Amino acid sequence: MPDAAALHSWEFLDPVVLQPAGPITAPFRAAGVNDYRSAARYIGRLPYGRNANLDDPLAVLIESRGTCSTKHAFLRRLAMEQNIAAKLVVGIYEMSDRNTPGIGLVLERYGIARLPEAHCYLNYCGKRIDVTRELATVPVEAISHFLHEEEIAPNQIGAYKVDLHRRFLRHWMEQSGAAATHTLDQLWRIREQCIVALSAQDPLSVQVTELVSLEIYGSLGLVIKT
Repeated sequence: MPDAAALHSWEFLDPVVLQPAGPITAPFRAAGVNDYRSAARYIGRLPYGRNANLDDPLAVLIESRGTCSTKHAFLRRLAMEQNIAAKLVVGIYEMSDRNTPGIGLVLERYGIARLPEAHCYLNYCGKRIDVTRELATVPVEAISHFLHEEEIAPNQIGAYKVDLHRRFLRHWMEQSGAAATHTLDQLWRIREQCIVALSAQDPLSVQVTELVSLEIYGSLGLVIKT
């Protein structure tokens, strides 16, 4: 696992030139997004939101949104096509409103200060890379400690990640004493409300040119609705 404690954004990725490869690379090259760092910036700045089809490798582009899981799984697939050593990692940390802004009201409603969350990011050159967090929008408290980390494959962001998260949450309940006041299903529902709260926030504006956005969609054969 990475040595550095903090999560870094896409700025710490090298601008490796994208070579002709496969279906993940093609939309970026067609749109003139020619390096891995620029592709990561584009994906990171898409709005936050769950994807309807986790089985579609291009879902993040097709649906123009993604979560930490789908965005980083997409970038792992791009790295695999380009032979870039960027691994996909899932880490479990205790989320609070200080390190995950937007969930405070949900946690307060149920009298909980922190709740374990499974978060996906990349391991690149010994650093944790989270493209969903901009340097200019860092939270009050950085995510600097993970209770568990492991490398996963892009196709493990669905059922495998959920099972891992629930197993760890059960263990955390027993260790923290939360089992005395909440069941596993109750805590899971509270966690789901936290995710809804994050999705309901004003989405981070996609700071790429309109031309690039339209060209990426066009290369996928999509119709842009205005």
